[in-house]
Amino acid sequence: MRAPRLRPPVYRAMTFAALVLLACIVVTGALVRLTDSGLGCSDWPRCNEEKLIDVSSSHAAIEQINRLFTGLVGLAVILAVAGSLLRAPRRRDLTWLSLSLVAGVIGQAIVGGIVVLTHLNPIAVQQHFLLSMVILAAAVVLHRRATLLDGERWVRAVERSTMLRVWVVAGLTAVSIVTGTVVTGTGPHSGQHDGEPVQRFGFAITSVARVHSISVIVTVAALLALIWHLRRHADRERLENSISGFLFLALTQGTVGYVQYFSDIPVALVGIHVALATSLWLALVYLVVATRRVVGTPSGEAGEIAADVVKV
Repeated sequence: MRAPRLRPPVYRAMTFAALVLLACIVVTGALVRLTDSGLGCSDWPRCNEEKLIDVSSSHAAIEQINRLFTGLVGLAVILAVAGSLLRAPRRRDLTWLSLSLVAGVIGQAIVGGIVVLTHLNPIAVQQHFLLSMVILAAAVVLHRRATLLDGERWVRAVERSTMLRVWVVAGLTAVSIVTGTVVTGTGPHSGQHDGEPVQRFGFAITSVARVHSISVIVTVAALLALIWHLRRHADRERLENSISGFLFLALTQGTVGYVQYFSDIPVALVGIHVALATSLWLALVYLVVATRRVVGTPSGEAGEIAADVVKV
């Protein structure tokens, strides 16, 4: 029997679904920690020594639900790989990008196991979040490349001076996220619920919070420098929407950060902070992608369905 073939718009929808689920798992994972359910399941891959699945307590149920949701995410990325192989015509770049998502999810499962087996070691928890950011970046690129018709390709669409400034903003944003994970690993929300001490970074919370806030301020300053550079520049129209969204999220994130710090780090605000950090990272990746433009002429079946393709 001949294997079914997927039209490019269908595959593009599959990559978007994978992207959404990968973003959601970051937030749900943070909620596990913020509800002190990080060790609701004390073992891995089993929930505990007695049961594979245990929902006898609220903490175990929360951790178990998050693990099951991880399975759904894994299914979505596997379908992205299968879809890239069934897509007509098949494209090697989409296959390799979708395989990178599978590798990332497998890596997350391994890191998640290390988190549990090391009793929420802050370094392991930190790597859990940072790996999520790498996977999300790959998911955005996969989805955006899936919007290209066969025969089309990306090329740089902005001047080198603009591109350099965008990469400076990207690098500083990455630094801000890393310093934010250090604050998380130093702060009070370890994820433990039974009162036993959990290892934390041995820093003063005031010091790491100050370093993190400085990194955020420098990032915003670099973004404002980019905006100033573009004020009368031909690249402004191409990047204006992406920069506006990124700036809004950065200022909102900074405001939430200061409020949560001066209000003794309430759980609700920390959850919002994590969601905004994830959104900010996605906005950054889309900003970098916005520096590219499409060239080439659709060929083959892609040319026939070009009228059906809506680029997002």
